[in-house]
Amino acid sequence: MKEWVTNHVGYPLFILLEWFNMFTLPKIEKITRDAAITHFFLMFGYKLFSLYFPLFLVAKSFSLPQIGYTNFLIYLPIALFAPLVGFLNHRINPAVLAAVGVLGYGAYALAMILFPNLFIFYLFQAILGISASLFFVSSRAMMMGSKLENPSRAFAWFYSAPFYADAIAPAVGALLIWKFDFIGVFIFSLILQFFNAIFCFVKLKNQTSHLTENVKITESGQNYLKVFKSLKTKSILFPVLASFLVLILAGFNNTFFVLFLKNLGWSQNQILIFNSLLSFIFLPISLWAIKQVARFKSETNVFRGAQITGIFSILLGSFASILNFYSVFIIMIGKYLGGLMAGAGRSGMMAAKLKGYPEESAAIDTIFSPLATALGALIGGLIIVSFGYPLIFVLGGIIIFTSGFLGERFRVVKK
Repeated sequence: MKEWVTNHVGYPLFILLEWFNMFTLPKIEKITRDAAITHFFLMFGYKLFSLYFPLFLVAKSFSLPQIGYTNFLIYLPIALFAPLVGFLNHRINPAVLAAVGVLGYGAYALAMILFPNLFIFYLFQAILGISASLFFVSSRAMMMGSKLENPSRAFAWFYSAPFYADAIAPAVGALLIWKFDFIGVFIFSLILQFFNAIFCFVKLKNQTSHLTENVKITESGQNYLKVFKSLKTKSILFPVLASFLVLILAGFNNTFFVLFLKNLGWSQNQILIFNSLLSFIFLPISLWAIKQVARFKSETNVFRGAQITGIFSILLGSFASILNFYSVFIIMIGKYLGGLMAGAGRSGMMAAKLKGYPEESAAIDTIFSPLATALGALIGGLIIVSFGYPLIFVLGGIIIFTSGFLGERFRVVKK
């Protein structure tokens, strides 16, 4: 059949069917679907204004170190509170805690409307971090504690949700800011998070009731010790370290990439169009990536994701002076793809290898991302003036690529 198709007019149809199969929706379990939908709306409400936040802070005379410090105050509490939230997931339904976290995002939007003074502003950066800890630890606990057919695929779905939000949220946010100023976008975000919290509670509460148990804090502490002991094994430690390095660079990007584009001479409208188009085009690519992630072992996804991220980061820094809209676009698609593979692989690996302790594993898995992001934001704010954006991208890319290459080589040799 394939030979006939190849030699006759049916060949274009064959190619079309192959492309259709590439971008059809991968399989998704009910709990993964509901968690991913909640994640999407959480990020949609936040990304309505987050893209413009660095520019907003610069307009308020914040220095680059202050901008890095602002993000540090958001991400550090996520890591610090994750172990406590992991323990609470034993005693309280994770869906309830996740819904409370969503409401915290709404409270943050309300605080940004009021913005009475700098102390309150910084306080609510920390409150946002605590809210994120509640949501992400609880969401991971719900998924890790469920019977997932393919953990890496499930977490690839979960981690791709922000990309879907990125495709439209900045454009909607820009329209609201243009029409109603920042107060309009914050009010809309507040309302959206309120209804998202209701959705989270209603859809996930019954699916996660089996996870609630009367565990004492000493028992939870012992579970953490067992998880940390497992993390010291090379089969888990190397992929975690490679993923952690990818996240550090991602933290730098999240904080300063918009300012990097501005430094290249891009206008705010160009930045808006770029980010919206980038996320929109990445949608079908992410569906293809989810299928590819499901084909390989979690460790393989981490190491290859790190190598891909490293290569494109090196390209971004090496050719920064001659990059145009299209070249930056292609490079960022590659970095997104590598980051998605590395993150899904790490969480999928922990879900599979530490499935006896889903709450503690979820807490520790949550710690990696915000801690690395906080470090990326803080370190970036301190060294940008001395090193500049291009050199940071190149050095970061070399380190990340090397970690992924050596990790995969070690794994192959060990086999």
